[in-house]
Amino acid sequence: MRIIPVDMKTLLNQFSVIICAYTEKRWEDLNEAVASLRVQTMPPKEIILAIDHNPALFKRAVIQFPDLTVVENSQVRGLSGARNSGIGATHGNVIAFMDEDAVASPEWIELLDEGFSSPGVMGVGGAILPWWMTDQPGWFPEEFYWVIGCTYRGMPESTSPVRNLIGCNMAFRTEIFHKAGGFRSEIGRIGTYPTGCEETELCIRARQIHTDGVFVYEPRAFVRHRVPESRTTWKYFTNRCYAEGLSKALVSRMVGAQDGLASERTYTFKTLPRGVFRAITNALFRQKWTDLGKAAAIVVGLLFTTAGYIIGRIKFIRQKTSLNPVNNYSLDQA
Repeated sequence: MRIIPVDMKTLLNQFSVIICAYTEKRWEDLNEAVASLRVQTMPPKEIILAIDHNPALFKRAVIQFPDLTVVENSQVRGLSGARNSGIGATHGNVIAFMDEDAVASPEWIELLDEGFSSPGVMGVGGAILPWWMTDQPGWFPEEFYWVIGCTYRGMPESTSPVRNLIGCNMAFRTEIFHKAGGFRSEIGRIGTYPTGCEETELCIRARQIHTDGVFVYEPRAFVRHRVPESRTTWKYFTNRCYAEGLSKALVSRMVGAQDGLASERTYTFKTLPRGVFRAITNALFRQKWTDLGKAAAIVVGLLFTTAGYIIGRIKFIRQKTSLNPVNNYSLDQA
């Protein structure tokens, strides 16, 4: 493991890493996540734990981690509010996010930092590798690893510009939040309810403001994300796909369908058909019969996601729900 000398660290970005947590059931996971940040080859300036409306967990974290900054979610309950509350406590010029049930590779921050070499880079994200807590279902296709919050087939395999970053492994220049605002509370996970896309909406919004800015995907900067048995069922798979469709409908309403569905069009019309063809070919010519399940899962996943999107569009048109203002943050830091 390569440790960056202290005199070199002063020339690099200063990372504030935020981990959000909402339940004591993941206490051991949270401890491992923090431990992985303590052994980084490029140590973070600070680690911030944002506790989402759980007083008991907040008190426990304050006692367990006296050297960290522990804050409570001062906004509405949910991941977006917790992240925004964490942002308000940061002092670094780069803010990184990792889930409490993930573990960062030792060079995670160092490799993310390399991605900011160009001033036009607004944010950098890395690979999220599934860490199965039980046997991986034979029917679960890699094209739908986003269902479990991980890097999915169809994403770049080398350092490349991307439309948006993924929440479990992403870092932004702090100034982006001051100019574009924070995460919207209308979208994003609340407890175990499987919604998402809050980081997608933020990245699109930031690019609409900074038209010459880019987000970069750096697969070498990886984290491992736990996948519990509860997320390996058909019920969770279909529920998550449907919820994703609802979230995409709301994102499209916020930022426009052209930007909101740009990546999804390529994914739907290129990545998924290739996945079905690959699975059927493997079954017919390599006798990998479980791949027929993967082909079926791709079709079912697309149908549920599309249904969620259509119903979401109809719902929002009928309700004409007004959007809350985006949270902004002062540049004055302590």
